[in-house]
Amino acid sequence: RGSKERKEEQRDGKSKEVCGYPLSIFFIVVNEFCERFSYYGMRAVLVLYFKYFLRWDDDLATSIYHTFVAFCYLTPILGAIVADSWLGKFKTIIYLSIVYAIGQVAMAVSAIHDITDTDRDGTPDNMTFHVVMSMVGLFLIALGTGGIKPCVAAFGGDQFGDHQERQRRTFFSVFYLCINGGSLLSTIITPILRAQECGIYSQQKCYSLAFGVPAALMLVALVVFIVGSGMYYKAEPQGNIMLDVCKCIWFAIKNRNRHRRKQYSKKEHWMDWAEEKYDKLLIAQIKMVLKVLFLYIPLPMFWTLFDQKGSRWTLQATNMDGNFVSLVMNKNTVNPILILTLVPIMDNLIYPLIQKCGLNFTPLRRMTVGMLLAAIAFVCAALVQIQIDTTLPTFPSASQSQMKLLNMGSNQVQINLPGNDAFELPAAKASNEFLTFNEETINVSIGNPPVTKLITLAKEKRQTLLIPSNLNEQWLLTQDLTSKPQEGNNAIRFVNGMKKTVNISTPAANFGLITFCCLPSGSQACDFSRDFGFGSSYTFFIPSTLVFGESVTEDIKPNSVHMALQIPQYFFITAGEVMFSVTGLEFSYSQAPSNMKAVLQAGWLFTVAIGNFIVLIVAELAKIPKQWAEYLLFACLLLAVCVIFSFMAYFYTYIDPMEIEAQFKKKDDEDEKDLKNKKRS
Repeated sequence: RGSKERKEEQRDGKSKEVCGYPLSIFFIVVNEFCERFSYYGMRAVLVLYFKYFLRWDDDLATSIYHTFVAFCYLTPILGAIVADSWLGKFKTIIYLSIVYAIGQVAMAVSAIHDITDTDRDGTPDNMTFHVVMSMVGLFLIALGTGGIKPCVAAFGGDQFGDHQERQRRTFFSVFYLCINGGSLLSTIITPILRAQECGIYSQQKCYSLAFGVPAALMLVALVVFIVGSGMYYKAEPQGNIMLDVCKCIWFAIKNRNRHRRKQYSKKEHWMDWAEEKYDKLLIAQIKMVLKVLFLYIPLPMFWTLFDQKGSRWTLQATNMDGNFVSLVMNKNTVNPILILTLVPIMDNLIYPLIQKCGLNFTPLRRMTVGMLLAAIAFVCAALVQIQIDTTLPTFPSASQSQMKLLNMGSNQVQINLPGNDAFELPAAKASNEFLTFNEETINVSIGNPPVTKLITLAKEKRQTLLIPSNLNEQWLLTQDLTSKPQEGNNAIRFVNGMKKTVNISTPAANFGLITFCCLPSGSQACDFSRDFGFGSSYTFFIPSTLVFGESVTEDIKPNSVHMALQIPQYFFITAGEVMFSVTGLEFSYSQAPSNMKAVLQAGWLFTVAIGNFIVLIVAELAKIPKQWAEYLLFACLLLAVCVIFSFMAYFYTYIDPMEIEAQFKKKDDEDEKDLKNKKRS
């Protein structure tokens, strides 16, 4: 009997079946859910931790964050080599999960401000300790999560026999559902945990709890995986296969270069030049891997677009009206919700329907359609961005200045400005729009009889000219915002038109609603409430009457393009992910030789890392002024890559690695048998 039959017997003896599925995979699925909750939960608040706890600026926080994410997708190569060549998948998952859990605990400890808060003011006094702990934690997490990435999916696939091909395909879909289920819950829960206040001596945002819960889930994932140990089929590592592969490829290249002259006969494949030194089975396995890796070359472009949903698209949403069904849409949760919805629809409805129509919807064709859908998503994003741009205020260019006027007096005044018609400005009211000037100094005439003064404006700035009730007093210029408030927030400033100090208090400012109270010393009080939109800017002029009305000026209009317009682009990118990523995982497993499955899984994840680097490179080098044009650029690039990939896929021949390996092993057994017979005779 061959090794294939022996492996089937080992599988059957190890795990019982439930509804046609090995019982062992349920432990693997639960493990993956908990691990993904741990990873995405920690990542959901990581940038906020850098910015508000470690006090890093935006650029440093963003750079470290992307470096960490890229590292998480580079370390799978190391994990795959260790699993396939040395420890095996089971032990690799166990050992690196322990490293992973230690890293999560280190992150939770680094976020306890009381450890170094000796003066108990709520701020750590020794930031070096927290930075070092967090960097050590992130390094261990990247090593752990990256190291087990290629192993868990491949280990789950190993649990199925050849007669369970349908169940294996379903497993990869359920596996992806668990990834997004864990992601969905964690991105909802951990920001809520961070918003809590905790501490021994002083109450601060509870980053330690936000990191502590993911650490606990990682420990749960480790325990669950260990509990199922006795049921797993554990394929033995095949030796240092990666080193053998590299040596074999290098020998083939050198040998081919030595035999370039015409007198040497050509080989069918350039790897055949290694037959002088290496086993034919190894050469055949390397050919299989190289065929798939060649197909991987265009794939990073998909991830280049896909990963921007967490950066560019989130920034796009900050310029939109976020009041969606009375809640602010959490952009982190949209994708996993759609994944959880679309995966079963695709598996149970769309794919069977296509099959019934007589169409051969192969894995590579699914991946091509997935890339096309991602390109469509970016076209949708570009259309939304064009709509947003039409609603954004026009800020002054480098050669221009903009000015608005605010009448702080109790009487209406007449305004005369160069290049503009004279107009009346009511008491306690500002002009409706900012006026644009190319000159650096202008003459402003106010009142009747007019009082004229020379006003010096700042280039590329917006300013407000405060007109006092007594025109002979000093006229003040105040600086205004020259960009929309970030993250959809509202900017508010108060201008005191009274002759006394005013105390302003506000009990709450949530979801664009602000309520405040003005308390002049020893006088009457005023209460005022206003419901804002998102991304607006207002000037509140406090008149002597303490009556607010037209004295509230809208400097920057709130976002008016509804966030619901982003739904189509999220739908298309998620549908593309389901068809591209879920299928890609299954395809990588099915086309990989038995001793190189984790290595090929690592190659798949490596395309994600390259995609992230492409985003950073394009963002730094392209410098496209219009965001919609950048979206279209990415869409066109992916379309071009999609065409190239479709041609590559057309010429790809699907194989059964186990069948090819069995043929070589059968031939080796026959040769060995013939050799023994010759010796006997």
